[in-house]
Amino acid sequence: MCLACSLMSRQSAAPNRRSVLRAAAVLAGSPLLGAVLPVSASAQVARAAPPVVIIAGNLWDGVADAPRGPAEILVENGRIAAIAPNVGRPSGAQVVSLPGRMVTPGFIDSHVHVTLRPELEDKIFDLSSSAKALLGVEALGTLLDRGFTTVRDTGDMDIHGYTTCDLARALAQGQIVGPRLIPSGHLLSARGGHGDGTPLLGADSRPWQNSLADGVEEIRRVVRTEISRGAQWIKFAGSGGFSSPADDPSQVTYSQEEMNVMVSTARDLGVPATLHVYGDEGIRRALTAGVRAIEHGNLASRETLQLMEDKGIYLVPTQIAVIRQARLIDDDAFWQAAAKPPYVRRKYRKYAAQLMEAAANLAASKVKVAFGTDIGTFSFGTNNAGEFAELIANGLSPLRALKAATSIAAEMLQLPDIGILAVGKTADIVAMPGNPFERIAVTEQVDFVMQDGIIRKQPTRV
Repeated sequence: MCLACSLMSRQSAAPNRRSVLRAAAVLAGSPLLGAVLPVSASAQVARAAPPVVIIAGNLWDGVADAPRGPAEILVENGRIAAIAPNVGRPSGAQVVSLPGRMVTPGFIDSHVHVTLRPELEDKIFDLSSSAKALLGVEALGTLLDRGFTTVRDTGDMDIHGYTTCDLARALAQGQIVGPRLIPSGHLLSARGGHGDGTPLLGADSRPWQNSLADGVEEIRRVVRTEISRGAQWIKFAGSGGFSSPADDPSQVTYSQEEMNVMVSTARDLGVPATLHVYGDEGIRRALTAGVRAIEHGNLASRETLQLMEDKGIYLVPTQIAVIRQARLIDDDAFWQAAAKPPYVRRKYRKYAAQLMEAAANLAASKVKVAFGTDIGTFSFGTNNAGEFAELIANGLSPLRALKAATSIAAEMLQLPDIGILAVGKTADIVAMPGNPFERIAVTEQVDFVMQDGIIRKQPTRV
């Protein structure tokens, strides 16, 4: 069965599944042109909708050290109009009662790969742009259903096109349903580096890949092209990785001069840069170049973490994708279910002890941690909200973990309108049956989702 047919035959909890897939098929066949709209289609719908009053059994605003207790939220025109013990009942208002539930800002996953699946990790040349668009639509529906109202995609696997940028436009225009999508375009890579898929093919095949760049002139050209196609961040591979076939996490794949050009070219066009990297040398070069964030950083020493802290650089540690695999390195059942190529486990075994030590060092630091999971490198059947529990298992406090997925992630993404429950902010609101400050696993049981003031999911029982 073809991939597109397989996807359409599956059942999913994603909202409006049939219409979403129909829109994806249109998207895949017709590249969308133009910038992401400043006002999303969902926000326009919310403006025409009646007011909503949410009665929260408990409420945490994304900033405070603890929940504030029972409260009500009035949502009008897609925004939070009031938060108080009693916000009144405007004429025609829909009342949503959420007893026994914690109401929080919508979650933000700052590191996803919606066009990737683990079983396809070594087959990126095998799928068409259309197939990858369908994978993206499926993933976006799943993420929204879990309470992630904003995601940043940090590596489009469409190595001939720009599918994640097209998906972002389709979401903004209301053609498909899913989280607000911040596309980083492709993972830009040196040849032979972490983002180079060509070693998967024969040496005489001469494949073409749009995200490879070596030397300052080619780097400038590729960065400018990515941004012209809609990338809102530039992400580049500053080291090898665990999932790529021809490199090692300790390797540094761009020189200082190349990193400087990468970051400065993006900055000149008003776009921040972030770096895929694991160890000290790559991180330090990136800090010198002026990146806004570091992705992974799971082999960073105490000294490098202190440097990041001093410079106010954000870290997206993706611990559910990295540290969990180090901890479970000897669990054969886990690795069989993970469906990874054999070289992935070999690399994790090599660095397992160092990864666990670095995770403990991060917990002891004051580095600004933003929530990101790397989902797509692991199955979308695994709830990416499990990153909360992983962060806490590795020493972060519940408050630090929850802020990482709300106010801190919004701050890193430079999106001040989300990540906080406050009057005037966009009404991205989720609820879960219990208190995550006491039992973090309830973050994996989100049963109310509002995005841009539109209710996307409600509890079947209250």
